[in-house]
Amino acid sequence: MGLLFLFVVGSTTSLKAQKSFGQDRAGTEGFQFTKIPVDPRSAAMGNSNMADAMDGSSLYWNPALSAETNGSEFMISHTEYVAGIQQDYFSYIQRINSYAIGVSVQYLGSGDIMETTEFQPFGTGRMFSTHHMAAGLSVAQKVTDLFSYGLSFKYLLEKVEEIQYQSGAIDFGFAYRVGDTGLRFAVGINNFGLDATPEGTTSRESLDGLKEIEPETNTSLPTRFHIGAAYDLVKNQQNKVILTAQVTNPSDNAEQLNIGAEYSFMDQFYLRTGYEFGQLERRMPSLGGGVAVPFAGRTLMADYAYTRFERLGQIHRIGVRVSL
Repeated sequence: MGLLFLFVVGSTTSLKAQKSFGQDRAGTEGFQFTKIPVDPRSAAMGNSNMADAMDGSSLYWNPALSAETNGSEFMISHTEYVAGIQQDYFSYIQRINSYAIGVSVQYLGSGDIMETTEFQPFGTGRMFSTHHMAAGLSVAQKVTDLFSYGLSFKYLLEKVEEIQYQSGAIDFGFAYRVGDTGLRFAVGINNFGLDATPEGTTSRESLDGLKEIEPETNTSLPTRFHIGAAYDLVKNQQNKVILTAQVTNPSDNAEQLNIGAEYSFMDQFYLRTGYEFGQLERRMPSLGGGVAVPFAGRTLMADYAYTRFERLGQIHRIGVRVSL
């Protein structure tokens, strides 16, 4: 517990020291949708469970933890994001002895958007949409009872109007348990890859009429470096309390410190909360819960999370996990 406290205090100090410098890089990279959490459990815990995502969301947070799952697992989730934007996530993990092989798909769509210009501020009559997808293949191994590692290969796609960007990326992570203390750590890198080159053309209205535009600027990936910790504060047959903390150092923004907690009763009913430091839009903790029920000889887990931004509004997430 003392190590977890020092981890949080040290991270807060570093966050204050680097905040102003990191913000200067905001908005400089593409594929920003990959930074939107995909599952309700992590979202409810303030996006802090990089060291405790031992379910289908591990393929998003830290592929090493896919080798820590109790068995094979299927997961699907849906996010009602801001401004009518929706995100869906699917993952499947197949355990083979000490190994785990996983596939995942993250998709975000804007829906139809009315085009407006300085010449026609009330609409041109044309509708457009954006599409964003990340598809991954992951491999992980539980080397010992205390250590595991994992690697994901991802295909990234962004399409806005007739312009699209494609790239490949790698996620890498490992997880370590500190004996039987209930304390565990994890380190990972997400979205490490090559810049994406634009493909296609689009049209814009100008004083000289309709003009064809072909973007020439490449876009880089929003690489993130994570350090996470989790601690089993209470663990008995009836009650469990997990505390989590995570520091994220993105390549295009200031460092962020996230903390969270989860209470479970009889491994059936769950309450969760968390908070994100370094997010200017956050003014209240995230909240959520879940329930686990027997289903066709398996265990089915249903989760929900509620997050609110100060100006952008509220976000609802729901998800279902099935242990196979």
